[in-house]
Amino acid sequence: MSIEQQAPTGALDAERLAAIRADFPILAAEPAGMPLVYLDSGATSQQPRQVLDAEWAFRTGRNAAVHRGAHTLAALATDDYESARERIARLVGAHPDTVSWAMNATDALNEVALSLAEANRAAAVDPRLRIGAGDEILVTEAEHHANLLPWQRLADETGATLRWIAVDDDGVWTAEDAAAAITERTRLVAIAHVSNVTGLVAPVDAIVAAARAHGALVVLDACQSVPHRPVDLAGLGVDAAAFSGHKMLGPGGVGVLYLRPELAAALPPARVGGSMITTVTMTEREFLPAPQRFEAGTQPVSAIVGLAAAADYLEAVGLAAIDAHELALGQRLAAGVVSIPGVRLVGPRPGEERAGLASVVVDGVHAHDVGQVLDAQGIAVRVGHHCAQPLHRRLGVAATTRASAYLYTTEAEVDRFLDVLSGVRDYFGAR
Repeated sequence: MSIEQQAPTGALDAERLAAIRADFPILAAEPAGMPLVYLDSGATSQQPRQVLDAEWAFRTGRNAAVHRGAHTLAALATDDYESARERIARLVGAHPDTVSWAMNATDALNEVALSLAEANRAAAVDPRLRIGAGDEILVTEAEHHANLLPWQRLADETGATLRWIAVDDDGVWTAEDAAAAITERTRLVAIAHVSNVTGLVAPVDAIVAAARAHGALVVLDACQSVPHRPVDLAGLGVDAAAFSGHKMLGPGGVGVLYLRPELAAALPPARVGGSMITTVTMTEREFLPAPQRFEAGTQPVSAIVGLAAAADYLEAVGLAAIDAHELALGQRLAAGVVSIPGVRLVGPRPGEERAGLASVVVDGVHAHDVGQVLDAQGIAVRVGHHCAQPLHRRLGVAATTRASAYLYTTEAEVDRFLDVLSGVRDYFGAR
C-alpha cells in the first residue's frame, strides 16, 4: 500500500513507516559499503519518488516560462507554478498572496533584511519599518548564521544595535529570557523556531506577544519546524518567516518567504528586474503587489513544482504524526546519549521538549573523528559548528556531532547510532 492510500493517523506504526521508507530510493543505497543509516536530515532531507516524479514530469511535459508566454504550454506551466504556491501556503496556514519564492531560506531572510535597509534609505519610510541609531535588533546566541549575518549587516547599515538572548551552559534559553530582552528599543526580533543544534523549540507565542507590546517585528527561521511539525504562520502572528525546500523532502535551489500582508505591502523589494513590475520608463518603475513584487527574474519552476509535491507528501503522511514520531526519536536519542560515559548532550535534557535531533560532544575525540567512525559503519551524521559558531563558542567547543531524524527514521537506526557512538572513546583510547 502506497503512502497516498493511507489516511493520516496519530502515529507512524511499523506498517506506515515501512511504506514511507519504500518511497525513498536512496535509503536502499550503501554509500559506505554498508546499509545506509541517514541521520543528517537536519542538513538536507532525502526525496521520495513522488517528488522526483513530479519534477521530472514537469521538465519533460510542461516546461515553459511562467506568467510570460501566451501559448498553451506556458499557461500549463503557470498553472503548476501558482498551484504550488497555494499548496505551500495551505501547508503553513497562510494565504497564497503571503508566500513568495526564494533560492533558499538564507536568501529569504536576506530579502527581508535588504528590503528593510532599502526602506530606511527611502525619503518617506513607513514608521513600522524605521530602524536607526538607538534602536535594537534582537536575536539569540544560538542562531544559524543565516539568521544572524543579515541582521548584523542591517544593524551596521542603520546604526541600530544588535543584541542577543544569551544561552546557558547547555545552549538553552527561555521565554523569560526573551521577555526580559525585548524592550521599547527593540525594533525587530529574529529567532529560529527550532534550533538546528540544540533542538530547542522556541516559545514563539510569548515572543510575538512581547514584541507586539513594543511595536517590534518578528522574523522566524522556520527551517527546522515547517518540515517536521504542524506550523500555522498566520496563527503564530509572526511578520516574516523563511524555510527551505531541501529540508522538507523537496529539491534544492528553492525556498519560501512568508510575509504578513501588512509588512508585504510596506516593504520595497530588495531585488528588481523582470516579472515583478507593472510599468517601467527610462527613469521610473512601479512594482506589482506581493507576492510577485518579491520574485524578480525567472524562478526555478521545476523545483517549485517538486516542492509542492513534497508538501502534498507531508500532508498525506500527516504532520501531527510526523511530529509525534520525531519527538519520540528525539527523546530516545537524548536518553541514549546521556547514558554513555564521556559523551555530553547539548540542548534540553531528556524528558524536556526537544526536536528529533541530538548534538553531542565526545570527551577527548574531535567531532570529525566521531563522524568518520560513524560513517565507516554506514551512519551519516553532521559534524562541525553547523553554521552556529557563536553558540559553539559559548559551549566551549569547536564542533559537535549531530544526529537528526525525520519521518523515515526508525528506532533501530537511532539505536544503531547510539551503539556505535558508545564505542568511539574506546576506539581512540580516550580517557
